[in-house]
Amino acid sequence: MRRGIVSTITIVSVLAGILWFGGLAMGIQDQFFSAAMPPAGTTKYTKEKKADNREIYIVALGDSLTRGTGDESGRGYIGYMVDSLRKKTTKPIRVTNLAIKGQRSDGLLKQLGQAEIKRQLKMADIIVMTIGGNDLFQGGEALKLAPKQIEQAKNAYLHNLDRIFQTIRSVNKDAVVFYIGLYNPFSDLSDAKKTSAIVRRWNFASAETAARYPNIIAVPTFDLFELHVNDYLYSDHFHPNKEGYKRIGERVASLITWTEGDKQ
Repeated sequence: MRRGIVSTITIVSVLAGILWFGGLAMGIQDQFFSAAMPPAGTTKYTKEKKADNREIYIVALGDSLTRGTGDESGRGYIGYMVDSLRKKTTKPIRVTNLAIKGQRSDGLLKQLGQAEIKRQLKMADIIVMTIGGNDLFQGGEALKLAPKQIEQAKNAYLHNLDRIFQTIRSVNKDAVVFYIGLYNPFSDLSDAKKTSAIVRRWNFASAETAARYPNIIAVPTFDLFELHVNDYLYSDHFHPNKEGYKRIGERVASLITWTEGDKQ
């Protein structure tokens, strides 16, 4: 009997010792190592932080102006725009340029029907586009067109532009779209007053179309080229040169802003 009592006491003592050391270990861990352990909610916070730090993805659409034709450096307004944006954010900026030289509004509308183009648009944070110059100027033929013909061309273009905006918004409801308006490359000619009036009416109608949709911004460029136009044109007297594209790029970048949380 005495031996059984001793064995019981021994077992209890051992268990008590184990519990005491276990409690001591937990206390030491809480006291000295808690700072090294992830606090509650860390996983969720890390995911949100990664999402905040993702890249800014820009998709560019349109014609030769978005391709940068005429810029000797090959950068176009996209390059100068990105330079300015990098001063506003630490996030990496990636650009996919889908513009096609000589493209008109009906061509862009068809392009937007392609599955790969829609996939790119769906991922975009920002969309920039130039379209309409070839619809209006038609390789310089606009200078010879009668007012009725110009009006018909404008109406057809506006119909296409509206469908272009519809398509973009159906694919991506959140990306901000910057539609870049036209300048008058012929403002130094004898009938500059006439051609400038045509371009202004064209731009106004385009801006009104853009205003029907959320987060589609019409960016004016007419004023950038109105004075001393030849200082900003390439040798073809139609496309911008390096300085002309730089003006457009900086104008677009000035309209792109982020909240404090988006900058980092």
